Amino acid sequence: MSETTQIVLGVIFLIVVYVLTRFGIASRMKKTAELIIRDIKRQDAIDPASAVDLPYKKPSFFHIGMRDYGHKALESLVHEGIVGKTEDGKYYLKKG
Repeated sequence: MSETTQIVLGVIFLIVVYVLTRFGIASRMKKTAELIIRDIKRQDAIDPASAVDLPYKKPSFFHIGMRDYGHKALESLVHEGIVGKTEDGKYYLKKG
């Protein structure tokens, strides 16, 4: 195999690995978002008056093992308008 072919195959391999990791991260974020929504529904936090405090609101710096996507998923849900946030930092479900 020529050197040019090896370089092209190497670059293609790196691109495939990058795309697959992006899909993996997106999948983990989706599962974590579903878990957060389920947790909020379980606690019946459907309006600002019934808002609850969630453990996902702070990033975990000393988490050993798999990466924790809870904080980012919660930020994304608030940004998309699915979850609401009160002034005192509690969360509730805006869309059912």
